[in-house]
Amino acid sequence: MSFKLLISFVAFCCIQHVVYAQKDTVVFKGYPVVAHTDTLFHIKNKLGSLSAPERAQRTSSKVEALSEDLLFVPDSLITVDDSTLVGIVYKGDILLSLSKADADSVKMDKEVMAKAYQEIIINNINNYRKETNVSELLKRAGLGLLIIVVLGVCIFFLNKYSNRFNSWLSFKLHERIGHLKIKDYELIDRRRELILISKFLNLIKIFVILLLIYLTLPVIFRLFPWTKPWSDSLISFVLNPLKNIFSALIDFVPKLITIAVIVGVFHYVKKAIKFLAYEVETERLKVSGFYPDWAKPTFNIVKILLNAFMIVMIWPYIPGSDLAIFKGVSVFLGILISFGSSSAISNGVAGMVITYMRPFRIGDVVKIGDTTGAVLEKSLLVTRVRTIKNEIITIPNSAILNGNTVNYTSMSVNEGLIIHSTLTLGYDIPWTKIHELLINAALATEGVIKDRAPFVLQTSLDDWYVSYQLNAYISNPGIMAVIYSEMHKNIHEAFDKAGVEIMSPHYQAIRDGNASTVQVKN
Repeated sequence: MSFKLLISFVAFCCIQHVVYAQKDTVVFKGYPVVAHTDTLFHIKNKLGSLSAPERAQRTSSKVEALSEDLLFVPDSLITVDDSTLVGIVYKGDILLSLSKADADSVKMDKEVMAKAYQEIIINNINNYRKETNVSELLKRAGLGLLIIVVLGVCIFFLNKYSNRFNSWLSFKLHERIGHLKIKDYELIDRRRELILISKFLNLIKIFVILLLIYLTLPVIFRLFPWTKPWSDSLISFVLNPLKNIFSALIDFVPKLITIAVIVGVFHYVKKAIKFLAYEVETERLKVSGFYPDWAKPTFNIVKILLNAFMIVMIWPYIPGSDLAIFKGVSVFLGILISFGSSSAISNGVAGMVITYMRPFRIGDVVKIGDTTGAVLEKSLLVTRVRTIKNEIITIPNSAILNGNTVNYTSMSVNEGLIIHSTLTLGYDIPWTKIHELLINAALATEGVIKDRAPFVLQTSLDDWYVSYQLNAYISNPGIMAVIYSEMHKNIHEAFDKAGVEIMSPHYQAIRDGNASTVQVKN
């Protein structure tokens, strides 16, 4: 596995960990009493028939209602102790009653606790009233307007000078920039490359403008008490994901190290096997019963198995790998592959079987079904053959495995390939003369092996004629069709010179005038 692939895989695992590995480790503090988006304090215990959440909600509502009272007097908010409970009361209305259990939960005296909560409530109401004062609101509105004006000026000058910079950069790069090519293919010419650079700069400009607006909005929203929650939400949209990503990365480091070790071990194991396969393929290392052309396909099969085993080993360390959704996707993909690639799988299995059967090699001249030609490529799924007409024919490996394959090359180098042609002649011509003419025609043919004498077989004795089969040895099956053509031409010329007519006895018996078809040279 390459280093880039390893980095991509690690990035994928980190993203998965961000989604599925975040754990809630916050200690429960109680139910918050919230007024004007500020958390004042927490309540853990119930009191009488009121549960802790109900007490917190009831106190929050009373504090907010009290802050809207224009006649609110802070000195009228007092604490009342009746020995069992301490109440925070405003003009006879009880905002909150605190018991000994409430005080024990925070390890404080209940009177001290009540005084502290009283001060918190008074401060919250005073701050709210100060923030909602008309003069204060006007000041903050003016400040917000000023911030908007500054933002508009920044955007104006950023847009203006970014366009100038874009024009200046295009002018400078016009002569210096080159064509982007991949080998001999021109992927992007100079003009399009300049357009891409310009669009990229515009995207950066748009991103900066949006970033300025996004950073400015929380500042403006925070000026007014009613829009403070919006400010907090905008900030949390950015800070919370960053926080989660950082904590997830820290938690993922041990698993990441384990994955890196596993990937590294398998990487070097595959390199070692690849080295051995290369040594066997180049015949520098010989293994009894193992052919050199088996080395590369065997390495590919072993590599697939090792990669599958490596994925099985590192899968438990991938965040979210034990979730039901991953199992469902795996089952779905398995079913999809089973139903959608049955023919591909059968061809792949046939390709592996053919590799180890060795019916032919690259460059061999073969006959597969009705197709005759030289083998150009053997892949896992198909075999490609080039015919004498320069046609490239692709044959599925399953068809090869289920049919017959004739290899013309395997025996031609050492033993020689026998080509043969049959002709029929009447009984009136001596067979010795026919044998002599056929053998001489074969020996005169270019490509026929002269060291191994051609021979003639009389394959049948029919009613009207005898079938003579001429057999000759050749060593180059690639030009077999050319050798056949020249041998037939030599047979024709040899029989014409000897005055022997190559004509069906049937036709000789019925033709008019019994004129010979032998060409007489003047």
